[in-house]
Amino acid sequence: MAKEDRVRAHTKPEVNRKIDNELEQRLRFYAAQDKETISQRIAELDREWDIERMLQTNAASIGLFGAFMGIFGSRRWLLLPLVVSGFLLRHSVQGWCPPLPLLRNLGIRTRLEIEQERYALKVLRGDFDNIERKDGHALPNTAHVVRSIRS
Repeated sequence: MAKEDRVRAHTKPEVNRKIDNELEQRLRFYAAQDKETISQRIAELDREWDIERMLQTNAASIGLFGAFMGIFGSRRWLLLPLVVSGFLLRHSVQGWCPPLPLLRNLGIRTRLEIEQERYALKVLRGDFDNIERKDGHALPNTAHVVRSIRS
């Protein structure tokens, strides 16, 4: 199971539904927009941080702070990097750690969730309209996908 799937599996179903519903609402909005507006949203997605990056940055920051405080202050601060490293290890093995529910409730998405929006927007923008199969036949027009999103 991919990391993204493990994160969704360890997220409350109502939080996953909320994230999915927000994606659907955004796609309905962008289905009525011009290509430039869609391109701007795709650029925003390129800068969006996924849950893995948030967790790694959070763990590294807290770990460095604890190490700094342990070196220049009380040695008890050295417990902080140890605990945070344990959280990060648990997340890498099981796909869950204590900050995960908070971050998901804040709407932080997995890389897969971000990529789903990116590719749906590319369909809306028409990026795949002229792609041919190996046998030279055109792929079915993506207009039916766009119509279903707009309705």
